Amino acid sequence: MTDFTYDLGADGVAIITWDVPNKSMNVMSLEGFALLDSFIDRALADEACKGVVITSAKKDFAGGMDLNVIAQMRAGGAEAIFNGVMQMHAVLRKIERAGMDPKTLKGGKPIAAALPGTALGIGLELPLSCHRIFAAPNEKAKIGLPEIMVGIFPGAGGTTRLVRKMGAMVAAPFLLEGKLSAPKAAKAAGIVDELAEDPVAAARAWVLEAKDADLVKPWDAKGYKMPGGAPYHPAGFMTFVGASAMVHGKTMGVYPAAKALLSAVYEGALVPFDQALRIEARWFTSVLMNPSSTAMIRSLFINKEALEKGANRPKVADQTVSKVGILGAGMMGAGIAYVAANAGIEVVLIDASIEAAERGKAYSAGILDKGIARKKVTEEKKAEVLGRITAATDYATLAGCDLIVEAVFEDPKVKAEVTQRAEAVIPTGAVFATNTSTLPISMLAKASVRPEQFIGIHFFSPVDKMMLVEIIKGEKTGDVAVAKALDFVRQIRKTPIVVNDARFFYANRCIIPYINEGIRMVAEGVSPTLIENAAKLVGMPLGPLQLVDETSIDLGVKIAKATKAAMGEAYPDAAVDEVIFWMADQGRLGRKNGAGFYTYDAAGKRGDFWDGLAAHYPQASAQPELHEVQHRLLMAQVLEAVRAFEAGVLEDIREGDVGAILGWGFAPWSGGPFAWLDILGAARAVEICDDLTARFGPRFEAPALLRDIAAKGDGFYARFGGGQSAKAA
Repeated sequence: MTDFTYDLGADGVAIITWDVPNKSMNVMSLEGFALLDSFIDRALADEACKGVVITSAKKDFAGGMDLNVIAQMRAGGAEAIFNGVMQMHAVLRKIERAGMDPKTLKGGKPIAAALPGTALGIGLELPLSCHRIFAAPNEKAKIGLPEIMVGIFPGAGGTTRLVRKMGAMVAAPFLLEGKLSAPKAAKAAGIVDELAEDPVAAARAWVLEAKDADLVKPWDAKGYKMPGGAPYHPAGFMTFVGASAMVHGKTMGVYPAAKALLSAVYEGALVPFDQALRIEARWFTSVLMNPSSTAMIRSLFINKEALEKGANRPKVADQTVSKVGILGAGMMGAGIAYVAANAGIEVVLIDASIEAAERGKAYSAGILDKGIARKKVTEEKKAEVLGRITAATDYATLAGCDLIVEAVFEDPKVKAEVTQRAEAVIPTGAVFATNTSTLPISMLAKASVRPEQFIGIHFFSPVDKMMLVEIIKGEKTGDVAVAKALDFVRQIRKTPIVVNDARFFYANRCIIPYINEGIRMVAEGVSPTLIENAAKLVGMPLGPLQLVDETSIDLGVKIAKATKAAMGEAYPDAAVDEVIFWMADQGRLGRKNGAGFYTYDAAGKRGDFWDGLAAHYPQASAQPELHEVQHRLLMAQVLEAVRAFEAGVLEDIREGDVGAILGWGFAPWSGGPFAWLDILGAARAVEICDDLTARFGPRFEAPALLRDIAAKGDGFYARFGGGQSAKAA
C-alpha cells in the first residue's frame, strides 16, 4: 500500500489519489512526496496523458505535513532542513510549470486539485502549486495554513504563493493568524477557484478544456505586479510598515515564526519567484532551528494530540457517555450543559428552581443564537441541541445518567447534599464528578457511598471557549472513573490532563503565585505598568493585575482566607493579602463591578490604572530591571509546576506543558513551563532561583529535582519526555 496511486483514464486524464494507509486524514511524508514526484514525472512524460487531477480518497484532502518529518529534518541540522525544503519546492514548482517551455510558457499539461474536504498546511500548499483548485461545498471543511499556531510558518511555498496571489494585506490573516475558512469563504477570498459538488469531475472537465494561458501563474507572466503593491510601491510600503507594527504588537517579539514569515514575505517580494522560494526556505530553516518552534510543535500538536487520544487513559473498556446529569445551572453548569449537548450527549440540567434551570438552558440558546447571527449555526441545529437539554428540579430525572457533573457552590456542605441526593437515584455504575477549582476531591468524596466512582472535573471559564479540562483523582478514585472522565472530555472535544488530589490541583497552584507575585510588587512600589508590560513582553496573554481584575478580587480574598485557615502558620502570602483585602474594602472587586486595579467605563471597557493605587502604594524612585520582573513572574509559575511534578500531583510533564498553555496561557512560545526550563537550561534556572531567593525569599528556592537535572546536565524532556513520572524515575 502506498500514499498515492496513479490511474490514467481513457480520456487521457491521470487521477493521482492521496490515500495514506491506516490514517483517517492524509499527512505528507518524505516518501509520499517522492512518490508524488514520480507520478508527476510519469504524467509529464506520457504522451497519452493530457493532464492531471490530484485528489483524495478520504473525506478530506489533507491535514498537513507529518510532523515527524519536521523532527527528522531538524535532527539533521540547518543544511538538512534547507535541502529538504528545497526538494519540496522543486516538486511543487515542477507541478506549477507542468512541462511548459520556459521561454514561451506553452506546451504544459494542466494540473488541477480536487478537494473533497479539509485542506490544511501542505494540504493547501500542494493545491496552490496546481493550475486550478476545485473544492466541494462542504461547510464542515476547513481550508487554510495554520502553521503559525504551532510555532512555524508555511514553508513549502504557501507563504510566497499566497502573497503573490492575493497581496500581502489580504494574505495576512491567513498567514499570520492561521485563519481557516469553509470552502465558500475560501472561494470568496480567492484561495479556491471553483466550488463543485463533484470536484473531481469538474477538475477533469477543466483539464480537458484548459489552454496554455490557463496554466501560467500570474507571477510567471511578463509584467506581473504584486496585488496591493510591492514593498517600495507607495501602497505596498504602507502595507509592510503596518504589518511590521501589527506583528510586533501582537507577538511582543517573542514568537520567532511571525517575524520570520514577515521577513520572508518582504524580502521575497523584492526578487523573482524562484529566488523568493529560496528566501522562504532560509527563513523556514531559521525558525525550525529555533528551540521555540520545537517546543511549540511538541506541546501544541504532538503532546496535545497524544493526550486527546488517551495517552494516559487507564486500560479499561470504552466509557463513552450517553446521558449526563448536571447539578447546578449557574454559569459553569450551563456552560457544561451546552458543550455536552452540542457534542450530541443527552443532558439533564438540575437546579433548585425550574426558573434557574431554564435560565441555564437559555445560556445554550444564547450561544447558538450568536452562531446563527454569524451564519455558523442553523435554526435546525439550534433546535437539535436544545432538544437534548432537559431543565428540571426533580433528582429522579437523573435516572439513566451514566455520568453526573456537580457544579454547585464551592461549599462542601452543599456539595455533600447534592452528591447524596443524586446517588440515591442514579445507576450504581454511574460516575460522579465534581467541578471544583479548589476543594480537595478526597474530602468531597467522603459524602459518596462509592468513592471509587467519585472524581474531580475542573472546567475553566467560559466553558464553551476554554479548551483545557483538569481531571483530578481522589485517594480512592478508580480507573473506570478516570476513563469515564477522559472519554467524556474527548466527546466534548476538549483537551484533558489528569492530576492527583492536592490543594489547588495543578493549574490554580501555578497561576495563583503568578497573580500574587504581581500584587507583591505593587506593595513594594514597582510600577504597575512595568509589571503588566513585563508579563506581556515575555508572552503572557494578561498581566497579573489585569488577570485578578478579570477573575475578581473578592474571589482572591475568599481563596486567601480559606488557604490561610488550612495552612495556619505556614501561610506565605500575608503581604499579598494586605493589598487585595484593602482593595476589596475600597469596593474595588474587579471588572465585574467596574472597579479594580484598573478603571472601567460604563460599557466595561478597561482604562488606566486606578489613581488610588499609586496614592496608597507609591511607586519607588528606583525601578527594577525588566528581566528581573519577568524572572519573578515566570519563576513563580514554573517552580510550582516543578514542585507539583516532584510531588506526584502532576504525573506527566507533557500534561504540565499542555495544561499550562491551554489553562492559563503560559507563554505559548516557550512550549510550557518544563519546555521553557529546557530552553533556558536547568543550570541557568538554578542561578536565577538562587539570586531571587537571596533577595526575595524562599518561595524562589530551586526544587531538588531542578537542581539534580542541572547537576547532571540533562533536561526535563530528556529524562521525562516519554511520560515517565518523577516518582517512577
